[in-house]
Amino acid sequence: MADSTQTPIRESAIEEYVVEEEPFYLPVGDEVELFEAAYAQRIPVLLKGPTGTGKTRFVEYMSWRLNNQFRNNPTKDGNSLSLVTVACHEDLTGSDLVGRYLLEEGGTRWFDGPLTRVVKRGGICYLDEIVEARKDTTVIIHPLADHRRLLHIDKLGTVIQAHPNFLLVISYNPGYQSALKDLKHSTRQRFVAVEFTFPPKELEAPIIAHESGVDLQTAESLALLGEKIRNLRGHSLQEGVSTRLLVYAGRLIAQGVEPRRAAQVSVVWGLTDDADIQRSVGEVAASIFP
Repeated sequence: MADSTQTPIRESAIEEYVVEEEPFYLPVGDEVELFEAAYAQRIPVLLKGPTGTGKTRFVEYMSWRLNNQFRNNPTKDGNSLSLVTVACHEDLTGSDLVGRYLLEEGGTRWFDGPLTRVVKRGGICYLDEIVEARKDTTVIIHPLADHRRLLHIDKLGTVIQAHPNFLLVISYNPGYQSALKDLKHSTRQRFVAVEFTFPPKELEAPIIAHESGVDLQTAESLALLGEKIRNLRGHSLQEGVSTRLLVYAGRLIAQGVEPRRAAQVSVVWGLTDDADIQRSVGEVAASIFP
């Protein structure tokens, strides 16, 4: 997936930017229309599906697309929509999202967190892999994800009404979650859900060709490899190979690496450490790249 041009807003481990140029994205179904309808009604969106199926790229594309509509429609209110992406993890606290007091010379000062900033001025807040965050952190988004659209800042004793152009988007990969890390029903039922899956090889081949720089014939072979490996799911693999790994193989091939070797290091070894599964996947790769 090609990188979009990003205008940084503030230095942070959390990505916060405006997508200025159109990211490359090929729709698989009606996800674009669904997202636009959800945004028009300010309905929070849940993206779910395996890793490497384009969820993050899709959010970037929709951020650009909505901004483009704003620029072309002077009746729309608000500035360019920023996109705030938070990679959730088990150490993510509510203060990381909402804000905190920091010591300065002469005392302390409050600093808004990324969620507070985008709630105030409008934009898309994308919480990636939401189930990795602590449960006491995810409950912060509940009032934002229903009809109230409110952000409670307990440390300040204040409540913020979300900007009219604010939208909350979350994602997770159902296939990798244990019962302890599944998405709570109280959270899930505040969102409309859009499911992502691996694209058919007819669509995946142009994606691989565009992202890696290989010719279409090589890209079609890599897409076929992806399809065959995904057919092993339920037999020896828990999850199929991502489009991202196929693109990596294509980039190595474009750099002069022999195709079978590129498939080995990007797909076979990148997919699993199990020797038996590596052997099975390697045989599939060898049948396509003898």
